Amino acid sequence: MLTSVQIQKPVVASQFARKGARISRTSRVIRAASIAAEDVPTPEKRGLMNLLLLGAIGAPAAGMAGPFALFFVPKGSGGGSGGQAARDAAGNEVKLSAWLKEHKSGDRTLVQGLKGDATYLVTNDSGIENYGINAVCTHLGCVVPWNAAENKFMCPCHGSQYNFQGKVVRGPAPLSLALAHADIVDDVVTFSPWTEQDFRTGLDPWWK
Repeated sequence: MLTSVQIQKPVVASQFARKGARISRTSRVIRAASIAAEDVPTPEKRGLMNLLLLGAIGAPAAGMAGPFALFFVPKGSGGGSGGQAARDAAGNEVKLSAWLKEHKSGDRTLVQGLKGDATYLVTNDSGIENYGINAVCTHLGCVVPWNAAENKFMCPCHGSQYNFQGKVVRGPAPLSLALAHADIVDDVVTFSPWTEQDFRTGLDPWWK
């Protein structure tokens, strides 16, 4: 009898343990289901949460998108508002009297023009031409150097060429270089927007 009692006790305990585990799991499932049902948001609450989430994500995203987009926009392509003094490489205003001492007739030298764009100041026999030539290539925005030997502006990036006045003569650039008025105000070379017809093509300016 002693032996049989010792054998039966673990069996009975094991059975109760299994039943207890099933009961415990069942009660946890019931409680979880009950809690989940109570916490399910109504359609109105879900709509409100979606709006709050959209606002939280949208504001930072919009803040980052602006500078990111602007990163790919060129600084300028000609034109502007009001007169602006031309400035040399050191940032000083260009004075005509001093300029003519160092630049001969036919010279084309870069200065800072409207919107800060690199702009050619053209020297002639009596002073300077009444226009500046924007140096930004109309193909992909490279700065186009002046080739005195060829008497042309020749872009090193993709081979576009412009005549001595900046009129396009060879692609892939689709348009002539932009113009700006060049005037003298108290000995200072001043640029202002060119809004009338382009004298080189007879067309309205594309850079307006």
